[in-house]
Amino acid sequence: MKVLVAGGSGFIGTHLSRELLDRDHDVTVLARSPDETELPSGVNTAVGDVSAYDSIVEAVAGHDVVVNLVALSPLFEPKDGNKMHDEVHRHGTENLVKAAEEGGVSKFVQMSALGADPNGETAYIRAKGQAEEHVTNSSLDWVIFRPSVVFGEGGEFVYFTKKLKGMFAPGVPLYPLPGGGKTRFQPIWVGDLVPMLADAVDENEHVGQTYEVGGPEVLTLRQITDMVYESEGKSVSIVPLPMAMAGIGLTVLGAVPGFPMGKDQYRSLQFDNTTTTNEVSSFDMSASALTSFASYLGLE
Repeated sequence: MKVLVAGGSGFIGTHLSRELLDRDHDVTVLARSPDETELPSGVNTAVGDVSAYDSIVEAVAGHDVVVNLVALSPLFEPKDGNKMHDEVHRHGTENLVKAAEEGGVSKFVQMSALGADPNGETAYIRAKGQAEEHVTNSSLDWVIFRPSVVFGEGGEFVYFTKKLKGMFAPGVPLYPLPGGGKTRFQPIWVGDLVPMLADAVDENEHVGQTYEVGGPEVLTLRQITDMVYESEGKSVSIVPLPMAMAGIGLTVLGAVPGFPMGKDQYRSLQFDNTTTTNEVSSFDMSASALTSFASYLGLE
């Protein structure tokens, strides 16, 4: 099949493109500035910006499947503010869906997020929820994935845990974590997620389904932070930072040009990022057999 991977030059997209090539698909990566030297050998590239409809029409047309991986990080505030979540996630998805419908595409695979809700608490979650509505209201066969945080080579999750310390306690051995690091995540390894995405491309049994997927275990931010530092042979003394103080700090610092987090990221740390039902079994996978975060870090 001819598969277009929008956002295919990113962390997940690079891994997925390689998996689709291994399955003998004709793969095209759509990105604003795709760099062929950083992509798997054998992929085609197309230049386009999903927020600008006319720039993607020709690239989308004629493909069998479109996979939408275009995303801004929920962990860091976009350079142009949280309005970019709406522009990229909601409006960008709307444009891709329209181009797919008009370009003869039959299937659309959408990367969403746990907790996606058109009326959600953060700009990221709201935009992801509104994007899902564009997909489900379309005439296309569709599959939606809502993963927890994804880790692996090229990912930003490990970097995020270190960045928090740099913001709240630079140059000291203490590590104040917002809320004591009680926020829970269910990290999933990119090497486990990508085959599921590829199966959704290949198999029609997944059409019309929305899948919540996560890794084999639920970990608090505190546990994750301990693991990251332990894997580097370091120790860190974690102390609770009351959520109210973290909120004030991130809100104030978020107004400073170049500061990577803001009040939206503070809100995201107030609710867990875990599945209600881990639906990896829909892809003949057992949650217990997935790669754990500790194993990825070399701690098992």
